[in-house]
Amino acid sequence: MTELNNVLYRRLQPNEPIPEIPEGINIRPTDSGQAGVAADISSRSFFPEGNPPEEFHRWIGPMYQYPGVVTLLAWADEKPVASAAGLIIADHDVFAMFGDATLPEFRRRGIQSALQARLQAAEEAGLDLAAVVTQGGSTSQRNYERMGFRVAYSKATLVKTFE
Repeated sequence: MTELNNVLYRRLQPNEPIPEIPEGINIRPTDSGQAGVAADISSRSFFPEGNPPEEFHRWIGPMYQYPGVVTLLAWADEKPVASAAGLIIADHDVFAMFGDATLPEFRRRGIQSALQARLQAAEEAGLDLAAVVTQGGSTSQRNYERMGFRVAYSKATLVKTFE
């Protein structure tokens, strides 16, 4: 087994309160032109020691350019420090959340909770559910559970090598 992921979900409520934005943080919607900024935050967040896989930016960047995607960046002193995104899937009444990343030096301040402001777009689109995939037992999973998400199912990734 190389990875264990959990799919979490929760029903959306009308006029959901958005967690308070931490002092000194500014959250702004972005556009597809800032996909590289979001990919850079993800790279630096997931690989804080450096050396992300060579194709990481090519894989992450396009996710921020899909039609129906909602993207937010959190800024501290005009420096991007966190990202979050979601995809409106109107045919299934689902808001698929992804792209949660916070630079290590800005973690544990409530920034990712504040980035749940993206749920407003789901509410405006009239969607019923929000869903997200996290690594099993991770800080991300615990953060989402604090926001009312529950595990729908787990998925193990198994790799078999041939010699």
